[in-house]
Amino acid sequence: MNLWFSCFLFIIVTPAHIVRLYDRFEALDKEKTGHLRPQDFGAINRLAMNPIGDRIIGAFFSPGQETVDFHSFVRILAHFRPADEKRPKDPSMPEPVNSRTSKLKFAFQLYDQDKDGKISRAELLQVLRSMLEMQVTEEQLESIADRTIQEADLDKDDAISFEEFRKSLEKVNIDHKMSIRFLR
Repeated sequence: MNLWFSCFLFIIVTPAHIVRLYDRFEALDKEKTGHLRPQDFGAINRLAMNPIGDRIIGAFFSPGQETVDFHSFVRILAHFRPADEKRPKDPSMPEPVNSRTSKLKFAFQLYDQDKDGKISRAELLQVLRSMLEMQVTEEQLESIADRTIQEADLDKDDAISFEEFRKSLEKVNIDHKMSIRFLR
């Protein structure tokens, strides 16, 4: 068992959680191949109804990867596990994938579709269009994107870096916003 998976098991805590996750994985694996395809995630209502569900599902897959195994499924879901504030911090261990920084990095990559380390105006507009659909006009969307970049873009390069993204969300309870209690 690798170090990362050992760290994840420490986050989950019990073997019963692993069994329940595996049961959910198997329920999504309709063809019983031991792998999930992007379309298999459509059975998760919250993702199917989420305006950026396609981007979230895409996070389960590396470029060129068409399926995901159980280990990768667990790794991605770990981002959505509530952080354990009581857990002692061990500097010799890697940062947990459900830490604030890891959750922010995960969220950032949902916007940064070209993986250049910046959220461009075009990328931000794509997400806003998906999330707000027909609720606002194109002009309003562009105004929201421009104002967001103007407020977050500290180095004035017309894009939002991860550090600027992190700083702009300092007061947001990201653990609450990005936690799903999927093991109940």
